[in-house]
Amino acid sequence: MTRRAHAGETGTTILHGRVVACFGRHYLVETDAGRFLESVTRGKQAGIACGDRALVAPTSDRQGVIESLAPRRSLFLRAAAHRRKLIAANATQLAIVVAGEPSFSDELVYRAIVASEHAGMKAFVCLNKTDLAAPTAAARERLAPLSAAGYDIIELAAKREVGALVPRLQGELTVLVGQSGMGKSTIVNALVPAANVATREISRFLDSGRHTTTHARLYPLDGDSAIIDCPGLQDFGLAHLAADEIEAGFVEVRPHIGRCRFPDCRHRTEPACAVRRALVAGQIHPRRLELLHRILAAEAAART
Repeated sequence: MTRRAHAGETGTTILHGRVVACFGRHYLVETDAGRFLESVTRGKQAGIACGDRALVAPTSDRQGVIESLAPRRSLFLRAAAHRRKLIAANATQLAIVVAGEPSFSDELVYRAIVASEHAGMKAFVCLNKTDLAAPTAAARERLAPLSAAGYDIIELAAKREVGALVPRLQGELTVLVGQSGMGKSTIVNALVPAANVATREISRFLDSGRHTTTHARLYPLDGDSAIIDCPGLQDFGLAHLAADEIEAGFVEVRPHIGRCRFPDCRHRTEPACAVRRALVAGQIHPRRLELLHRILAAEAAART
């Protein structure tokens, strides 16, 4: 439902809208009436993400100032030791695009899923390029631990069609992430035929075409559905999460947290470890626990 504009305290017209692209401290806001405003914030206010709902005060036909943000339903981000990168706000699910060729990092996939779990988002994997038989078979095997943990694997050959993906996007704000070369751009172009046109429009507004592949962009689909396309990822830091929050991001480990004999159990060789018991019982895949240990160790090392 389109919200009406209203006047702020100074009499300036205030419009409701959504942030559809972020470029440094410049943001493209699409108002509920379909107007696009290149916007900045007042002072040094930052922390705005693609998908944020905003109140914006127009300063010209094409420009405005973001006055405030609405409370978020979710915030999906990655973080290194001294820097947080906001990726998307108000997203309801994460779609991670992988392929058998080139090879993908299952650790990066797991890290992104941990961040989505912490944000309260659903997650699934898109296995693309399934027309490549041998690489796809190897990729299926690598994704088996995720499937065993309850995550759906949707198979696509995006150069041919993306029909299998479409029902999963209905009524959702979906963040698409993946490493370079996985075919994510092909998927986006198939879902949004005018995506390249939209990208050029964003560049025209912001006079910054060289940045169009380095920041998230939101594209509406049918009805209330939309996707947020992210640039190719090479890493996914979890410095914003404590060790127990990372553990909780592994859904099959989560029920066993706090049930070990020792409160500081690392789930390695400690006696009476509930997580190890679940591993022996087949409730946790060995590869999943191996990568949990690796991620915890890497994040602990990054903090020292």
